[in-house]
Amino acid sequence: MQYYSTRGNTAKVSSAEAIIKGLAPDGGLFVPAERPGIFDIATLPDSSYHELANHIFKIFLSDFTEEEIEAAVKNAYTPTVFDHPEITPLYQVAEKEHILELWHGPTYAFKDIALQILPHLLKKALNKTGEDNEIVILTATSGDTGKSALEGFRDIPGIRIIVYFPEKGVSEIQKLQMTTQEGNNVSVAAVKGNFDDAQRGVKEIFNDPIFGDKLAARGFRLSSANSINWGRLLPQIVYYFWAYLRLVKQNKIVKGDKVNFIVPTGNFGNILAGYYACTLGLPVNRLICASNQNNILTDFINSGLYDSGRKLFLTISPSMDILISSNLERLLFELTEHDSEVIEGWMEELKTKGSYRVDKFTLNKIQNLFYAGYADDSKTLATIKSVYNDNKYLVDTHTAVGKAVLNKYLSENNDNCHNIILSTASPYKFASSVMKALRSIPEKESELEVLNKLARITGTTIPKNLACLGSKKIMHKQVITHDTMRDHLLNTLAIS
Repeated sequence: MQYYSTRGNTAKVSSAEAIIKGLAPDGGLFVPAERPGIFDIATLPDSSYHELANHIFKIFLSDFTEEEIEAAVKNAYTPTVFDHPEITPLYQVAEKEHILELWHGPTYAFKDIALQILPHLLKKALNKTGEDNEIVILTATSGDTGKSALEGFRDIPGIRIIVYFPEKGVSEIQKLQMTTQEGNNVSVAAVKGNFDDAQRGVKEIFNDPIFGDKLAARGFRLSSANSINWGRLLPQIVYYFWAYLRLVKQNKIVKGDKVNFIVPTGNFGNILAGYYACTLGLPVNRLICASNQNNILTDFINSGLYDSGRKLFLTISPSMDILISSNLERLLFELTEHDSEVIEGWMEELKTKGSYRVDKFTLNKIQNLFYAGYADDSKTLATIKSVYNDNKYLVDTHTAVGKAVLNKYLSENNDNCHNIILSTASPYKFASSVMKALRSIPEKESELEVLNKLARITGTTIPKNLACLGSKKIMHKQVITHDTMRDHLLNTLAIS
């Protein structure tokens, strides 16, 4: 399996090279150059998450040996890293409604699923390509990717990781997780502005060949841990199949029945993995794209117009506070039958005008599979409360957005399919908002105090790595601007 760019100006590369590079040199995103065959659902392994991951990875990582893939899977998904033996357990919370918990890794966010295995894949890829430069993982985060990447790459020889997050665009717990990060090869900085400012800065650095040459001359090569990296996206395909096979094993459905997946969505990577699962033969009726008040994806899927020229709202579901959903480019590339000229035109319009409109044929393809809706903060809080009162199940602010949009979808459609909501984070990562939904809290209480109160009133347990945050030392205090990100990078690498 080889990979090439959505912009069409890059030669085909191996999966190892695609993982190392992260972003294609022409500014596009790497995608499989050929479409793999459709899986026969009846033949997929369902006895363990590891076996299923091995099966899917071997299709897309053809330049890796079976032994290399199996070792990476085994070392990533261990009981010491993930606190549930099924890695991503599935729970039924109502009639034909299920929640797939994706947050049982070390940082309690779904990003751990990919970012615990990406370092293992990257190390193997470096060996395969003979890369002798030191790899610099450069990542912008809206909250969860940063901590997951820091934890995954900490203290790995030959790799450094630098994370940028919006100064006021993450929860207090997310900020503490990143700024207390230990490790000899890690650096974290807050960026004044929003996530799009941080993400734009990272993309500008990647897309500057002169700057890249300067780094290479000093022995460094950039790579990414964002979902623009195919090595981030691939592991997420696995849990779509895993959830489906869990329903089969629980006798809720029979193989071949269609289901709906409801995905809280910001950068479009998580739901895009669901799309790729569909192309492999997963029986899906609808991929339901759930947005918060920053409902740019809802408007796009319903109208075909992607318009980023709008105010960005800071919400209680901050990981979705995004106006430039990078992975949408991959979906459009697939739906236009790999027409890189069209994609390049739309992305140029987005860059220069802040918007673009897809043709009716492409929009029809999108709407045949995707449904989109959004929930504002008040609806999100009400949903957290109703799910807890009705089902005694605690959800975070992002999962609640998914549940609220599912409710809207069901009110509009006569749909008897089973519904699987992707739960993207532990409720304790957003404890103040969850607590606010359940009962009022004094403004003077800190986020860490709220953790303990939430545990007491719900009888649930604070995840161990969050419970100890208050005793950790703040290691990273820098606040920079979008314009000084390059200087920060050079200073971090001690390059003049």
